[in-house]
Amino acid sequence: MSEPTGPETSRDAGEAMTELFAFLRRRISGDYEIDEFGFDPEFHDKVLLELLRPLYRHWFRVETLGLENVPVDSGALVVANHSGTLPLDALMLQVASHDEAGRAVRLLGAHLVYQLPVLGHLARKGGHTLACPEDADRLLRKGELVGVFPEGFKGIGKPFSERYRLQRFGRGGFVTSAIRAGVPIVPCSIVGAEEIYPKIGEVPVLARMLGLPYLPITPFFPWLGLFGLVPLPSKWLIEFGEPIRTDEFDPEQADDPAVIFELTDHIRETMQQRLNDVRLRRGPAFQPF
Repeated sequence: MSEPTGPETSRDAGEAMTELFAFLRRRISGDYEIDEFGFDPEFHDKVLLELLRPLYRHWFRVETLGLENVPVDSGALVVANHSGTLPLDALMLQVASHDEAGRAVRLLGAHLVYQLPVLGHLARKGGHTLACPEDADRLLRKGELVGVFPEGFKGIGKPFSERYRLQRFGRGGFVTSAIRAGVPIVPCSIVGAEEIYPKIGEVPVLARMLGLPYLPITPFFPWLGLFGLVPLPSKWLIEFGEPIRTDEFDPEQADDPAVIFELTDHIRETMQQRLNDVRLRRGPAFQPF
């Protein structure tokens, strides 16, 4: 079947150019809105996600499962595993949430992200904010879909030999925020990121000099220079699991270490089991296009 040509194609191109010029005019004139966290919905939709979609759809070929578990218009806390040496899993979760579930996920990022001028600015415009209780509480109380990676750098920087093994979840601050806001916790399993940059070593001395949590060595980086930063085209699955309710807890229990530890441990065990199951469902990491 031949591609459409003629007046229809010209009209589509004309509409695209009209939208582009309108977008640029709004940016230049300042006729756009941002919220108190710096979130710029138009920039998020028209620029950031457009740049990420080719990776999402054609390189990693992401499939999503359990979309019915994402609340349509109320607050929830998505808790996901973290891996991959570079945080592409966070970006793919961002696309999945927006394009498949119809929600902009407000990810909570490490302090390091916001210490870097360009990256920190883009993260704010993309809807993300600092991983601190104050910001998490405010977003959840506003009914936002908030995303957190409780493994932090321990998860994303773990060696390839420990792939798909969840690391420690810290002190469970995300559970405290969910109980205080009375919102459900949605466990999220991301399979595929572990294989994009197989970490086989690191350079601790140079990492400390650069102020980085680690400087990875992979089979291709730094040996191939910038080409070594091209992620391997692994097959991805992202599953949103069954929500875990927190509205059954009394708000005062958010300050009870025993309650927080028990619920955090339950969430971690649930996520590890689902991660194992989704990995089996995915099959081989590298599949024909």
